[in-house]
Amino acid sequence: MPPPLFADRSAPQPPERGMVDALITQTRRLRGDMDAVRRDAAVDEDDAEVRWQRALCDLAVHQLDDLGAHLGQLKDGLPSLPMDQLASVAFPGPAPVSLLSRVGSAEWNLLTDQVNWSDELYEIFGRTPSSGPLSLDELPSMLLAEDQCLLTAMVTDCLVDGKPLDGEFRIVRADDGEVRTLHMMGEPVLDDDGGTASMWAVLRDVSALRRTQRAVHENQDSLQRARQLAQAERKVAVQLQEAVLPSWRGAAPLPVGGALDLAAYYLPSAGGELVGGDWYDALELPDGSSLLTVGGLTGHGVTATSSMAMLLGALRGMALAGVRPGMLMGHLNQLLETSSAQPSLGSALCCQYDPGSRLLTWAQAGHPAPLLFRDGVGRPLTPPSGILLGATPGATYEQAEVTLRQGDLLLLHTDGLSRRSSTDHESRGRLLSLAPRLTDARSARDCVRLVLEEFGETQREDDACVLIARIGG
Repeated sequence: MPPPLFADRSAPQPPERGMVDALITQTRRLRGDMDAVRRDAAVDEDDAEVRWQRALCDLAVHQLDDLGAHLGQLKDGLPSLPMDQLASVAFPGPAPVSLLSRVGSAEWNLLTDQVNWSDELYEIFGRTPSSGPLSLDELPSMLLAEDQCLLTAMVTDCLVDGKPLDGEFRIVRADDGEVRTLHMMGEPVLDDDGGTASMWAVLRDVSALRRTQRAVHENQDSLQRARQLAQAERKVAVQLQEAVLPSWRGAAPLPVGGALDLAAYYLPSAGGELVGGDWYDALELPDGSSLLTVGGLTGHGVTATSSMAMLLGALRGMALAGVRPGMLMGHLNQLLETSSAQPSLGSALCCQYDPGSRLLTWAQAGHPAPLLFRDGVGRPLTPPSGILLGATPGATYEQAEVTLRQGDLLLLHTDGLSRRSSTDHESRGRLLSLAPRLTDARSARDCVRLVLEEFGETQREDDACVLIARIGG
């Protein structure tokens, strides 16, 4: 298949996201300010209030890091949505609870066995303050079985080796049995002899955040699989299209004994990604006449190209067997109705040219009529009746005839030449305006080049075909 025209043009760029960049800058600035506060809070490690202040600073830093990561994902390609829609994507279901209801603190005194929990920590664990806090020995009972060893290892490293606490585990809430993911940060408090006197910790409910991250990861995986599937399907569709359409397209004319000078071209969609069911063909028949045809099916991908290959093969076979254009359209309509795995519609144009009498007999199925250019003037031929292929069972298609002259030029095309917003009338007007230049062109191939100059840069949403036949002596 010919490469997409003007493929060296850069793709449209996404809109500027200055607001996101500004938020990222503010987040980084706040992150630096929090580091400064943490340094100031580390002056007096023996003060419980100072330890709590530093714990809150550590928590704020984690929050800012998470915010920075989410903003980075947004800048790198998450969909541009209004803020209310974006919130519903990031946090499906009820709105997230406030920061204060998701963060709690605890301190376990190893010398007195006293345990202090904040009110927020009771809420996180689904316990009432009257039930009392959990000791370090009781705490693992609230965890999922597979996470209990993780918590035990963290606490042991903190109490024995003086390592800070930093890890996540899942709990089962006492009141409703809901599983929550908690992030635990803390440090041991040493006595005058260097032994561990107590351990404090800040626990943060990160369930919503982790669900969002998993959803983003799963969506990215799904998008990647869909992208790979689409690329594989496009490759198969292109290979099928190349195997079916004539090998001479856009390169050399079809030899038909000098009666016709032919050239054709396939124009891909703007991005070259959508491979549709458009076709064109020229075939020399046993009686010396020539078959010219263009058409297209709805849809894209392997389904459209495979259906196109079926119709084009049937069209060639029936034409070689002597079926005339009108009857041929009726058989194609029946074939599309009974053989397609999925319902689809198509338009087609079939012309049979007799070089002896210069008589053109043609039929159409909901397709733009051929354009006849003669003496520097172009006009569309008056179409016989014929509805879209696949629209109505048992449809009949009339034929029309026109006598051509030496030097006449016929232009056949599918309806994807212009932008989707353009009408068939506008596209036809642009083609007819080329009449003087087409008449002066030396060959059908030069005529195709003129059409490409007019429509080649159009940002088509669909592919298209054009076939030009100049009547010889």
